[in-house]
Formats: sequence, C-alpha cells, structure tokens
Amino acid sequence: MRSYAQLIGLLAVLLTEPALASIPDDPAQVHPLSVGNPAPVFSARTADGVLRKFSPDGYSKPTIVLFYRGGWCPYCNMQLSDMRLVEPKLRASGFEIVFLSTDRPQLLYSSLKATDIHYTLLSDSHLKAAKAFHIAYHLDGATLAKQREYGVDLERTTGTKRHELPVPSVFIIDTSGTIRFVYSNPDYTVRLGADALWAAAAPLATVK
Repeated sequence: MRSYAQLIGLLAVLLTEPALASIPDDPAQVHPLSVGNPAPVFSARTADGVLRKFSPDGYSKPTIVLFYRGGWCPYCNMQLSDMRLVEPKLRASGFEIVFLSTDRPQLLYSSLKATDIHYTLLSDSHLKAAKAFHIAYHLDGATLAKQREYGVDLERTTGTKRHELPVPSVFIIDTSGTIRFVYSNPDYTVRLGADALWAAAAPLATVK
C-alpha cells in the first residue's frame, strides 16, 4: 500500500502532466492569448536574479511584453537593435517595456551580439511566462539536433534540462490588465518591426 506522501506525489505528477502535454512540438500549433483576454499572472527574473511579478491588477502603465528566444539567436539580436529606433519614444509616451528571454539571468546581457543594449531584460528560462501567454513549444529531436549543429546549447543557456522555446511574440497590455495587441509568428525569422510596434502602441499612449 502506498504511503500518504507517495499518493500526494503521484497526484502532483498527474496534475502536471496535462499542462506539459498541452505544449506542442510544432510552433505552428501554438495559440497565443488573444486581444481582449486578461493578461496572465507571470513572473521573470532580472539579471541580478530578483523576481519581478506581473498581475492584471498591477499595471500602472501600459506595458509592452516582448518575448525573444535568447542572445544566441541572430534574428533576436536584429530585432533588439531595431527596437532602439522606437524604445525611447515609447517610454516617453508612458509605456513600460520588458523583454523576456530564455537565457538564464547571468547571460541576459552578456550573450547578446547587439551592442549598447540598455533595455529591461528579464529571464524566463523555465518558460513559465511563455506558457502563461500560451506561446511555448517543445523542440523535437530533429530541431534540437540542428540547434546543436549551430552551436546552441539550450541546457547551458537556460540552466535547465527543458528543451523549450517561445514563439517570438509581442503583447501590449493596457492599465486594466487587458491584452490590446498581439503579434506572434511561428516563423522565427519574421519579427515585428519598430514602426509597426509604434503604430500598434500609439493609441494607448498616456503621455501625448
């Protein structure tokens, strides 16, 4: 007969398995949260390891949440460089902007190829935030092998044994905690540009 502790442990596994199974192996099967949905509760760590928590009732400013894959990704570096064209204007217009990476906190800035980056970078190395926004997926064996051929070691960069990534995505959340804009493309080579982000964000500006 199983002990009480064993039964509790088994129940915990059974409760977590559906959540893991819901993460697809194909980024094309990802279904992000939609415009009009409340933003989920999520948290991520700063480069110093400090946990920052976000909740729908805690947005004092309209907030842009940008998920990227990591500093090892050349397309992510190009996107971060492009965002320098609009980031100061967004902040001056009353927005908070956070960039979420799968890199562990210690690698958030040092891993970037883009230079002179001073954004608010946060670590979502366990992809809890990506899962909360429904944009996480598992890498299948073939994709993982290809990543390794390119010199990408996700276990080293994330500090976990998980082989998961987010579909690169942008969410704009208003001060009521409601998602007002979503861009998510399973083709990681295609990103939302600075001009398009400004066009989407401008109607929510709190400082004119």
